Amino acid sequence: MKNENIQHPKVVIIGAGSLFFGRQGIWQMVTSPYLNQGTLALVDIDEEKLNKMMKLANLVKEHAGVKLKIEGSTERKDVLKGADFVVLSFAKDTVRYRGIDCEISVKYGVRMCSGDTIGPGGIFRAMRELPVILECAKDIEALCPDAWVINYINPTAVNGLALRRYAPKLKSFALCDGLHMPHVKRNYAIRAGIINSPDEYTEEIASKFDFRIAGVNHFTWLIKAEFEGKDVTPQIAESLKVAAAKETDGGDVGAKSAYNNAIGYELYKIFGYIPTCVGHTKEYVPFWQGWGKTADKIPPLSIWETEARYKRHEEMWKEVDSYIEGKQPIQKFLETYGPDHATDIIENMVGNLGKPFYINTFNMGAVTNMADDAFLELCCQVTMDGIKPYPVGEMPRGIRGMQEKVLDTHELTAEAIYECNFSKLRRAFMTDPIICSISDADNIIKELLEAEKDVLPECWYK
Repeated sequence: MKNENIQHPKVVIIGAGSLFFGRQGIWQMVTSPYLNQGTLALVDIDEEKLNKMMKLANLVKEHAGVKLKIEGSTERKDVLKGADFVVLSFAKDTVRYRGIDCEISVKYGVRMCSGDTIGPGGIFRAMRELPVILECAKDIEALCPDAWVINYINPTAVNGLALRRYAPKLKSFALCDGLHMPHVKRNYAIRAGIINSPDEYTEEIASKFDFRIAGVNHFTWLIKAEFEGKDVTPQIAESLKVAAAKETDGGDVGAKSAYNNAIGYELYKIFGYIPTCVGHTKEYVPFWQGWGKTADKIPPLSIWETEARYKRHEEMWKEVDSYIEGKQPIQKFLETYGPDHATDIIENMVGNLGKPFYINTFNMGAVTNMADDAFLELCCQVTMDGIKPYPVGEMPRGIRGMQEKVLDTHELTAEAIYECNFSKLRRAFMTDPIICSISDADNIIKELLEAEKDVLPECWYK
């Protein structure tokens, strides 16, 4: 049943020009009967991108024949009033700055394939994005204080933690699309040999599959995988091993995908548990930084590919243009896209559908041997009344120690940015799991502060 309290939900997307969220968000808002009688408000400081997404949203809405109201503005304050949900999905020229982060860091022996969550790239991305997030929080507190705030901006754990710490009056959680349910559980059911194809996945299968993932965002692990009481982790690991034998260097999909099956299987052999976000997790551990004296079968991490990312984004915008200009029918858009993680959760909350989702929030006892306020990615019950993580059990030794180090880095990063405290910034660097030299870290900080002076707060230069 639809939640009777929200007949016409208003969803505000700040950063609507985000190609990895905006299109799916439009699809969900138009096709969901729980959302398409409400309002979709799009915000982006880039007026050209905003206008394109507005045109696309209106075309899709008109084609579907729904009553969804479309609003848009380059100024968030214009549309925040009356919002039930605010999704934060912006990132100013992120391809360029992630490239800078990675290029400068590799000069000093720190290799990053993504550079958006851990290492110098994660810390400096938070330095760029978190101050703006906290400014948004102030406006939300003033204009729609009862709205749910969903952070979709990396490093999502740092930003989500900071929202909970420094904007405690707001109802908020953080999100990453890597563990979107039910897809992630279904995919592991296939890997385990429980089913052979997505079409075979049913509620009955899901109910018999005890599947538990936990950890800091991008550093999550499959803690339990049992089907009808039998451990199927070995079968999942074997599927990684088989895939690894056919693996290449990542091909067209780049550094984040290079050797992921081989790395996942290697980490399983070491720790006895399977990492569930290898494209990022491989950046959290020192093993593929290239520091060793012995050649490994798996080479050091490839570096974030700036130009290839620009090309990818250009192609995505061309696709948007093709719909706007009528070169492709809008019906194809509806057939091509599917639900986005954030709007999927919003639909669940509005409709009181009772579906489980992985979100980033305080542990609250789910992982029994970690602190209640550890900010983890956990399977949760998410309703309009609040968030309740489902039980996980203990985090295994070895993995838990690495988790705590990442958590400390994230906590220090959030504190340093909130206080604009250089000593804590430096401490966050020295705590980071892929930093191994004080002098190199100091040089990275110095060079990045200079290279990104145009986008960082002035307080870092006083």
